[in-house]
Amino acid sequence: MNETVLRDGLLVTARAMAASGLNKGTAGNASVRCAGGLLITPSGRPYEDCRPEDMALMTMDGSWQGPFSPSSEWRIHRDILAARPEAGAVLHAHSPFATALACHRRGIPAFHYMIARFGGDTVRCADYALFGSQALSDAALLAMLDRKACLLANHGLLVAGRDLDEALALAIELEELCEQYWRTCQLGTPVLLSPDEMAAVGEKFSSYGQQ
Repeated sequence: MNETVLRDGLLVTARAMAASGLNKGTAGNASVRCAGGLLITPSGRPYEDCRPEDMALMTMDGSWQGPFSPSSEWRIHRDILAARPEAGAVLHAHSPFATALACHRRGIPAFHYMIARFGGDTVRCADYALFGSQALSDAALLAMLDRKACLLANHGLLVAGRDLDEALALAIELEELCEQYWRTCQLGTPVLLSPDEMAAVGEKFSSYGQQ
């Protein structure tokens, strides 16, 4: 895709984060891979007030161009896109139920088969580190090893998708699973699926839906 299309898509995705309940105000951020680097949402700007040209254009060395500085979490976005060639977009949100679990530093176990959508039988919670820091990016990369998502301790959720549409869909699905897990825990400790059962789900997912 050309840069204009990617800028339009990134702004649409950023606005959809609020519309879907993933974020409020200026919380959260998103990025998309482009030629020579990435486009990322600007820091501290309400997305309803942004234009496509306000999306910051970054190179992998951290330099950027645009009318506004990039999101303070640009290191996470840059490092995931650098480490994961299959990923085309990254999304970070402070959604209510994911953040509630993250503030307890709890990952999500195999209480539901849809956990397998994220690449394994758990969604891990990354260790806490200061927002915007390289330490946070390093912790996120470790938690996302062989995964499409993780929680960030005392912070929120993080997903990586093949494109913006998948990243948004994954974030919405993860927040839904976080809510389901939270509600399930109100009844006591949930019954977890076994590793063999989750492996069977993962195998089925490999040929599920439209290929």
